[in-house]
Amino acid sequence: MERRQQKIPTGTEGRRVAVNTQEEGNGPSFIPVQNKTKTNDTKPIQLLEKILGRENIFQAYFRVKQNQGAPGVDQLTVEQLGLFLIGNWGGIKASILDGSYRPQPVKQVEIPKATGGSRKLGIPSVVDRLIQQAILQILTPIFEPHFSNSSFGFRPGRSAHQAIKQAHGYLKQGYSIVVDIDLENFFNEVNHDILMARIARKVRDKRVLKLIRSYLTSGIMINGTVIINEKGTPQGSPLSPLLSNIILDDLDKELEKRGHKFCRYADDQNVYVKTERAGQRVFSGITKFLWNILKLKINTQKSAVAPAQRRKFLGYSFIGKKEPRVRFANQTQERFKERVRQITRGHRSQPIEERIQQLVTFTRGWINYFRLIETARLLDDLDGWIRSRLRMCMLKQWRKPRTRLRNLRKFGLTEEQCGPFRSGKKYWHLANVSYAKWAMNNQYWRDLGYMSLKEMWLKCHPVS
Repeated sequence: MERRQQKIPTGTEGRRVAVNTQEEGNGPSFIPVQNKTKTNDTKPIQLLEKILGRENIFQAYFRVKQNQGAPGVDQLTVEQLGLFLIGNWGGIKASILDGSYRPQPVKQVEIPKATGGSRKLGIPSVVDRLIQQAILQILTPIFEPHFSNSSFGFRPGRSAHQAIKQAHGYLKQGYSIVVDIDLENFFNEVNHDILMARIARKVRDKRVLKLIRSYLTSGIMINGTVIINEKGTPQGSPLSPLLSNIILDDLDKELEKRGHKFCRYADDQNVYVKTERAGQRVFSGITKFLWNILKLKINTQKSAVAPAQRRKFLGYSFIGKKEPRVRFANQTQERFKERVRQITRGHRSQPIEERIQQLVTFTRGWINYFRLIETARLLDDLDGWIRSRLRMCMLKQWRKPRTRLRNLRKFGLTEEQCGPFRSGKKYWHLANVSYAKWAMNNQYWRDLGYMSLKEMWLKCHPVS
């Protein structure tokens, strides 16, 4: 199938382009070969030239390759990017420098939310991802030092775990009421003019500002039709996280000026106070500030002023008042169980060892994120529930009662002990019969490769 090529401005055919496609050493040589002519060393290199500099573009190229991702509207894949740039980078760079470059529309996809509904993501073309990544690498050092210490989302050297630790510290100090702010369709509602004004505070190169705005207004392709977006920053682009931090930094600075204790991770904002009355006052002030200054609305159905133990933050929650401890939220537990059900569901003739391997792969990543929890008893409860699911899988695989009885006898069960398994009761009931638990005990599953959540947690839990 013929693939549409990126439009190349006329007059660039004669540019000398290296054709070395090896991606070792300094990377693929798709950057135009520079003529050895004298330059005016006293003239400062402007920001756009830094963005399009050889080393910066190489770094962006390798980051895009590393991140992989789906193709955009032009169907150009990450694997095809290197060869495409060999023949086209000279023209693309020239069009960016003269201001004629136009990004392609982003491809919109919808992914299901854990809480229900769907989230809209925008997938730029790989060429636009390369350029946005190059912009990000130059702008990050410009903006990063000025961001708040209480902002943790999508920042180098910062993580969700740091946000949870800071929130936990506030609770220990007695700031037990949280003003939980949820912005309504934040990424779809960002005002372009307000955002560009914030960027222009530190970016003086008008060509860079024009390029960033062109990405904001590139449009979204839905069912073959391009819809021009007058506001919003599509989630899924390399620049989007930085832009969200830039516009919400005004809110951070306002909260700092008022002396509030807060944690922000992207558009998840929690402010910690000591009384509910103070929380209501802060909530009202934030609502007015967001609308009057940033033209952003608060989702009143998802936002609340409540004890921190009744709210969730980044999947975590807290328990206890005098000595608050970190735990995972109830919604997190439900999502965890749903994923385990998917792995252990049905009468598939899949070997139990393969199911266990899938299960361990999932639970290892899950416990690594939730390793900060201090409520090990909840892990014991989940481990018991998971082993019941695995016993149910084994009983389903044995299917017929006689096969079931024959295998249970191998565990050493007597005829009398096998009696309950002759019935036609549901598999979940049989999986929780005491004799089934005795036969397929913890050591049995450990020998088959299952590592419990408690064991994983003990290995990665930080020692205090």
